[in-house]
Amino acid sequence: MTLPVLAVTSGEPAGIGSDICLDLAFHDLHCRPVVLCDKNLLQQRAAMLGKAVKLVDFNPNLPHDKRPEKGELEVLHIPLNAPCEAGKLNLANAAYVLQLLDTAQQGISGGLFDGMVTAPLHKGVINDGLPEQGFFSGHTEYLAEKSHTPQVVMMLAGGGLRVALVTTHLPLKDVAAAITQPLVESVARILHADLRDKFGLAAPRILVTGLNPHAGEGGHLGWEEIEVIIPALEKLQAEGIDVRGPYPADTVFQPFMLKDADAVLAMYHDQGLPTLKYASFGKGVNVTLGLPFIRTSVDHGTALDLAGTGKADSGSLMVAVETALEMARNSRR
Repeated sequence: MTLPVLAVTSGEPAGIGSDICLDLAFHDLHCRPVVLCDKNLLQQRAAMLGKAVKLVDFNPNLPHDKRPEKGELEVLHIPLNAPCEAGKLNLANAAYVLQLLDTAQQGISGGLFDGMVTAPLHKGVINDGLPEQGFFSGHTEYLAEKSHTPQVVMMLAGGGLRVALVTTHLPLKDVAAAITQPLVESVARILHADLRDKFGLAAPRILVTGLNPHAGEGGHLGWEEIEVIIPALEKLQAEGIDVRGPYPADTVFQPFMLKDADAVLAMYHDQGLPTLKYASFGKGVNVTLGLPFIRTSVDHGTALDLAGTGKADSGSLMVAVETALEMARNSRR
């Protein structure tokens, strides 16, 4: 059987990215995860953590049905720009972190990889170390710009839930103005298309939250549901997309509501994600929808204080790899 080949970018070298990537060598994954990292850094962390990992240089010419043996880890070596010490950021390595992403994306475009999984990076290092790049707001926006993708959607999955967002990292005071009928429609279309094409759901069922308490209570607690969200849902339904709502956000996550749903579309970050993270923190995965390739990520940050200590949990990375594997298999159908 042909195994998907996934590029795993190791992220900020001073953080836990290298630590958790080493654990890929010990999990029975039905794919070939290839870690993009400085090989010497991986060797150093393996020694610090007492992990007996055999690092194997990535060979794109290997038969696609061959998996590494247990304890082996395929590595695409990308050298650090400067020495790295666990837990201590070095601005000189900002370009290295972006090179990991660029190499993964180029590998996907060239047919080497079937998708990418990203370990956490540190935005401050990139913004301070590469001011000429302009403001760096994160993996998602960077990959969208590099792939000339006009719109992407953030979806987190875990604990039996999938939650996508209409707006993401906005101050709460700006959320209502940002939610427009065209935006709700376009986000829902991307969510529907990727649930169908990358998750293998023939007819995705999407529950949509309101913006206001009690979904506006018929206009008594706000008009966004009546003026924006309901017209968007009616238009989407006319296109054959199964969207339902708007539902109050404080009840939509009840099991009796979710039993017939494939995803929830929430209006803003802290409306949808607290419930999901309560159900799955440390085992969740961040999926970027709308890109012309597969990209998943861990649901946590660089955890500088845990780097090199052996206390980092690799559970989210394993789920991110398994999710990318599922998406790659469905995309091949």
